[in-house]
Amino acid sequence: MFESPPFWMYLIGFVLLLGPLVTVHELGHYLVGRLFGVHSEAFSVGFGKELAGFTDSRGTRWKLSALPLGGYVQFKGDMNPASVPDTGPASAATQEELRGSFQHAALWKRALIVAAGPVTNLVVTIAIFASLFSIFGKPVIEGVEDSRQVAVFTEESVAREAGLEIGDTILAVDGEPMADFDDIKAAVAIHPGERMIFTVEREGERVDIPLTTAREDRTDQFGNTSSIGFIGVGPGGGRYTFEPVGALQSIPMAFEHTWDVLGMMVTGIKQVLTGERSIKELGGPVKIAKYSGEQMSLGVVAFIQFAALISLNLAFINFLPIPALDGGHLAFYAAEAIRRKPVGPQATEWAYRTGIFLVLAFMAVVTVNDVVSLPVFGPLFGS
Repeated sequence: MFESPPFWMYLIGFVLLLGPLVTVHELGHYLVGRLFGVHSEAFSVGFGKELAGFTDSRGTRWKLSALPLGGYVQFKGDMNPASVPDTGPASAATQEELRGSFQHAALWKRALIVAAGPVTNLVVTIAIFASLFSIFGKPVIEGVEDSRQVAVFTEESVAREAGLEIGDTILAVDGEPMADFDDIKAAVAIHPGERMIFTVEREGERVDIPLTTAREDRTDQFGNTSSIGFIGVGPGGGRYTFEPVGALQSIPMAFEHTWDVLGMMVTGIKQVLTGERSIKELGGPVKIAKYSGEQMSLGVVAFIQFAALISLNLAFINFLPIPALDGGHLAFYAAEAIRRKPVGPQATEWAYRTGIFLVLAFMAVVTVNDVVSLPVFGPLFGS
């Protein structure tokens, strides 16, 4: 029997998750813009109709808006909250219009202002992971000399069938060095049903063993199903403990962990694009609300870990070179730097229209995925 948190927990979890993450993202844009003397006309958490707000002494309107699916900073010189540029010539603008205008700031300043949003989300992710490492320590396997050494096989082990033997030490998977058993699990889990090359040390020699990982659909206590890969091996006799980590030591560990998680994200998206994973595994606002409520019901630490993952997702998505996203703006600035002049107004307009269409189409797909994955729709769609 699956457990479900109370409905209010989904709502509170969603607001507590996206509200702060969107706010810090936009604060990154705002603060770097302010540093460079660019005027912010509006800072909004959410889109649509203003629910509450005030105007500060600098003339910035700070507001909370009705649709809690994002937010924006509207700089002087932007035509709209998506920072689509005002394509009017600078020669036609007055000195007052040029003063504090985003579009007339130096190219490198614009690039840094745009990059500051996703970079801030990346910093938040690393800060959360570093904090968790410093508070709880690093999980390690005690009681075994080298956890990469194969000590046991499961009853139906694809590794044993492929030729791995007790005593083999797994050195690398698809050429990537493995530091411990957790590295091996992580490398295999993201590749269910795929052919991989395991490099093992056997009696002092290196041996490459190809095998196809097994696929298992696992369902958690909330009814969420995910496909993972496994090969049916394990280390012998060890147990997990948490090794204390100093505050300074936690920072490079957090960088490394963030990089590993980002790599798994990229691999997962690549698998969706190539058809190795179902597009149904992509999620949008409804699924984020569902997971945020579930993680909140598991406790503060689980919720904070989930917040770190969503923050990393926001950074990754916003760096994609799609017009209307931060990465799209950066792509235009790169083109401007190479051409030594801005991209033409007609090309810019069509690019932004295409980008907005792609974003809306993606949102439509993931929202449909979200809705049909809800338990009430299971009997209708066979999920």
